[in-house]
Amino acid sequence: MNNTPWPGAISGYCSNVHAGSDLDETIANLTTYTLRVKQLVSPGEPMGVGLWLSARSAHAMVAENRLSEFKAFLDDHGLIPFTLNGFPYGDFHAPVVKRKVYQPDWTDLRRYDYTIELAGILSRLVDEGGHASLSTLPLGWPQGPRGDWPYAQAAQQLFKLIASLRALEEETGRRITVSLEPEPGCVLERATDVVSFFNNYLLGKGHDEAVLRYLGVCHDICHTAVMFERQCETLKAYTAAGIKIFKVHVSSAVEVDFTDMSVEDKAQALKQLQSFHEPKYLHQTCIQRDEQTLFYDDLIDAVEAEAPVGVWRTHFHVPIYLDTVGLLRATRDDLIEGVLSVKEYSACDLFEIETYAWGVLPEELQVSDLAEGIASELKWFKDTFTERL
Repeated sequence: MNNTPWPGAISGYCSNVHAGSDLDETIANLTTYTLRVKQLVSPGEPMGVGLWLSARSAHAMVAENRLSEFKAFLDDHGLIPFTLNGFPYGDFHAPVVKRKVYQPDWTDLRRYDYTIELAGILSRLVDEGGHASLSTLPLGWPQGPRGDWPYAQAAQQLFKLIASLRALEEETGRRITVSLEPEPGCVLERATDVVSFFNNYLLGKGHDEAVLRYLGVCHDICHTAVMFERQCETLKAYTAAGIKIFKVHVSSAVEVDFTDMSVEDKAQALKQLQSFHEPKYLHQTCIQRDEQTLFYDDLIDAVEAEAPVGVWRTHFHVPIYLDTVGLLRATRDDLIEGVLSVKEYSACDLFEIETYAWGVLPEELQVSDLAEGIASELKWFKDTFTERL
């Protein structure tokens, strides 16, 4: 695939950027946008695509026996479904999503049912003997202290999932893995949280080989950057614990460093930052100052509570080719470090560009042609890392 920066890797963009929570809308989006992206970046060769199917779409595909039709569509158009995003369960483009995206969580049987249905679909889309991974939420969003969250209940659901994934591989000859995706504010928000959960609830129970074969991590570079974690240290922590990176979300956050700004620039930068507040998605924000890191569930909460001091990072997936945005920056340096660290510290070869927020970007960053914007990201990814590896 000529949109891939090095041999053996598979890259593509995540179709959760497109609205549509039923199967016909999913196919229509692939026809309208994905085929045009392919024409722009990979007209003569197959192109990787990361699929998103809501629970409704996934169930319809199975119940209505449309999987063969869907596979034929992908094959006929040279689209390689190398991964599925199993994080958003419902309508990811509802007027207000916010914390709804974390429901149902991993204590709820619906989350298991949805995930194993996606795994079954993915096993039919990949070649025999192949491997593909789907990402899922990092257990859930805590309603109270993290120490009180029902980790053991979630672990039991994941053990059930692991057993089902092993049975699926034995039946189909395809290994489908599930990747927990740490995110700011969630039950698992840092690498240390993931390692602790594996060590305390999943490993040492007599199933270590199966756990580590079928359950791993989706390393979202934006999420790690927002938490001010070093990309290389995060990857090394997973490797040291024996936890595999099965999938990478190539993504970039918004940053503003107020430290050396004039009073006038601070006011202007704060105004620019506020333009990233919008009602659909949660934009978790971390502030680093005086050797402290402050966390707010949403950008507007931080703006209302804190003076413009220190370095602020906000969970807003901006186009990965951006470096500066007026007085703000994108965390593109973290993105580059993240991809290079994955290459150095893991065997992961699945890279999914996940800029799902195109539709809610501030006006000055909007693009008139979404397919061209996505194609620009894929071209930048290939060009950037072909030069470095």
